[in-house]
Amino acid sequence: MVPKSVLPPVADGLAPVADGSAPAAGTSRAAAKAARREQLLSVAKNLYAQHGFHGVRLDDLGKGAGISAPAVYRHFDSKEAVLEELLVGISQYLNSGGDAIITRHDNDSSTSALIELIDFHVAFAMSEPELIRIQDRDLAALPETSRRTVRRLQRSYVSQWSEVVARANPGWSLDAATVRVHAVFGMINSTPYQARRSSAEVVGVELRAAARAALGIA
Repeated sequence: MVPKSVLPPVADGLAPVADGSAPAAGTSRAAAKAARREQLLSVAKNLYAQHGFHGVRLDDLGKGAGISAPAVYRHFDSKEAVLEELLVGISQYLNSGGDAIITRHDNDSSTSALIELIDFHVAFAMSEPELIRIQDRDLAALPETSRRTVRRLQRSYVSQWSEVVARANPGWSLDAATVRVHAVFGMINSTPYQARRSSAEVVGVELRAAARAALGIA
């Protein structure tokens, strides 16, 4: 799951549903809890990216979400658990998204799948630069089990791309395709930081063009 934008504080009362009737209390409480959880994830994403995981306290997460530090424990056991959800979640999102694209283009050319993969990753990099920064800097702060999960999902995502790239370029070995994929990821993931003065439209267009050229489909 890609963490959502920061949500407004959730009221303690029951909000009316579309037809004006009051929803069931359990349903309302569950929705409020889910919304608060998403809010904490969004606050953590911004704070971890700005200050680093070790520079943020659980109190800071609560303050950013407008709740007390003890109230944070209703949603997460620790700030490490928040980091796990952010980094494991985004790795799962990318891996499942890549798999869905490849499956959708199973009967098409490899080039069509690769074009959509590029669009997918560029959109991710431009919308979630905070998560990229957190992963680059704070992956080592994850518990070992979660760190292995992230690495496994990353390898799977790279493999998905590499196989498509190799099929789209019959003269390339799988190793060569993998090198190109890593290079493209590095370019796409870092460019939104390096080109902040350029418009998002220009950055997106140029990133897609550069990625296509690097992967042999210009």
